[in-house]
Amino acid sequence: MKRLFLVFALIFSHLTFAQTAKEIIDKNIELSGGLTSWKLLNSVLLQGKVVLGIKDEYPIKIYQQRPNLTKTIITISGKETAIEGFDGTKGYAMNYATNKLQEYPEYVSESFDNDFIDWESKGFAAKYLGKEKVGEIYCHKVELTKNVNKNMYYFDTKTYMLLKEIKKDETVVYSDYKKVGNLTMPFRIESSSSKKDGDYVMLLNRIDINKVFPANIFKF
Repeated sequence: MKRLFLVFALIFSHLTFAQTAKEIIDKNIELSGGLTSWKLLNSVLLQGKVVLGIKDEYPIKIYQQRPNLTKTIITISGKETAIEGFDGTKGYAMNYATNKLQEYPEYVSESFDNDFIDWESKGFAAKYLGKEKVGEIYCHKVELTKNVNKNMYYFDTKTYMLLKEIKKDETVVYSDYKKVGNLTMPFRIESSSSKKDGDYVMLLNRIDINKVFPANIFKF
């Protein structure tokens, strides 16, 4: 009887954690604008500056549009220079050895939406892993798994905003959340990796949503 009780306890515990993970994700989506508003988001223009290393900082613009179009432009010595993008067919990035844009046939474009928008229909499994601090803030820790890929998400226990994301090769920290239309978005994004070769801090001063971009803006 004791063993049977333990089996039921483990099953109930698993179901509770799964439900808790779903509730946390749902709460984040709800409090950051709602699922309808996120699905009505078709384009984003991020503007601000990116800090590389200790002193190197450059004005930056990032264009993004459904389903996976993107283009990043930085300004160097007063000149705008595209450094990365995906035009729907070709992925490209700056080759700093030749100082020219180069097409990369194996370029993998990122989805316009984050993983936890419609995570269930995307084939992810969610697991609640308890609470953990990010800096001085207690967060709900949620793991999303799909095949062999695992991403970890940390949601503020009070606001339910996403504060930290751990991917396979990158850790991203989000802060300075502000309202943009009906949505709440981070205006400070810090990325780091174990190799330390692509670390950056992005400080945004403006985010425009649902702008109509020129037809050729994403072209290589």
